[in-house]
Amino acid sequence: MNAFEVNFDGIVGPTHNYAGLSYGNVASMRNRRAASNPREAALQGLAKMKFFAALGLKQAVLPPHERPHIASLRKRGYTGSDAEILAKVAKDEPALLAAVSSASAMWAANAATVSPSADTLDGKVHFTPANLASNFHRSIESETTARLLRGIFAEERYFAHHPPLPADLPDEGAANHTRLCHAYGGPGIELFACGSSDHSPTTFPARQSFAASNAIAQSHRVRDSRFVMQNPPAIDAGAFHNDVVAVGNRSLLLYHQLAWLNAKGTIAALRKSLPELRAIEVKDCDVPLADAISSYLFNSQLVTLPDGSDALIAPVESRENPRVGTAIDSFGIATHFVDVRQSMRNGGGPACLRLRVVLTETELAAARQSVMWSEALYKKLVAWVERHYRDHLGADDLADPRLLDESRTALDALTKILRLGSVYDFQT
Repeated sequence: MNAFEVNFDGIVGPTHNYAGLSYGNVASMRNRRAASNPREAALQGLAKMKFFAALGLKQAVLPPHERPHIASLRKRGYTGSDAEILAKVAKDEPALLAAVSSASAMWAANAATVSPSADTLDGKVHFTPANLASNFHRSIESETTARLLRGIFAEERYFAHHPPLPADLPDEGAANHTRLCHAYGGPGIELFACGSSDHSPTTFPARQSFAASNAIAQSHRVRDSRFVMQNPPAIDAGAFHNDVVAVGNRSLLLYHQLAWLNAKGTIAALRKSLPELRAIEVKDCDVPLADAISSYLFNSQLVTLPDGSDALIAPVESRENPRVGTAIDSFGIATHFVDVRQSMRNGGGPACLRLRVVLTETELAAARQSVMWSEALYKKLVAWVERHYRDHLGADDLADPRLLDESRTALDALTKILRLGSVYDFQT
């Protein structure tokens, strides 16, 4: 049976802003408190999705989460009306207000880890929402993410859903997970990147442990799981996730020389199971880590087109860096450049914006069709963004109760467009 990789892209939320909340994410920290343009950000994301669909690739959408998340503030003891709570938090804990206002759910690569049915012992597609416990502003995403995934992939004959891991096992989702295979519908190797207990970074923390990755591989009943240790210098340089220094698809793997400890041994072991593996190493002397991270070369999307050829979908920042551009030319892969600058300024490239889900024809038909891409849906979403989103958002705007009302009105309308029913706390 045919199988496809479907890209579920997160729609950028109405509160997209630059609060610099992600410690270890160089771009996020550098652009802290700069003004953002939520409307432009959302339209850039939709334009990327439209481009993918035009290439003949399977595309779908994931809605934003409710922000500011008043429920999280009430759990922390704040009382009163929503407007009163916003005013209190803005005065007493502005960093907390920024955290519960973050639109970080747009980076759907962190939403979950997904194991295709061809890889699992029970023949089901397995989902584990990421707990994202390393950062408070992201940790509040898992409940809504789980609800969305269960709603989109509801048929129990085909889909298995697991709860997020406990908080003492921080899990960052598919940003540290790569699947390699001969064909999407055939068995694959699931490669998990983890921080090393024997080699620790000195500047920024590793966000994923072996224990967390192994727990997911075990609960998903993955036939062939492998583990590779992240290189501390890469983490310290700003590679907070593996997808900042490596990207793989089917039998093609691109990685930076300093991405992992014992990279050569890892590649040799992978080739024993997947002899056709084409591993392209980018030397640090050709593209230093600083250039790889600032350009997000490896946070490109590596895809297989309908004719079977490979393509790289890279951010325009990669084209603008001479050393990175030269490296891309050497790959021998058709490359397209997309503009997601609003996301890039917050530390998320094209690959951050999507969750990859491999589905057979039957599984795809069993998933909720109302979130699947179409030209008609694109036009509705563009009109929705243009109606509801601001074109300027600064740190002080997060306390504006009108922003909360605008966001809820937008999300309520979106759930009707996507026919998702009641998804958010304010709708119940």
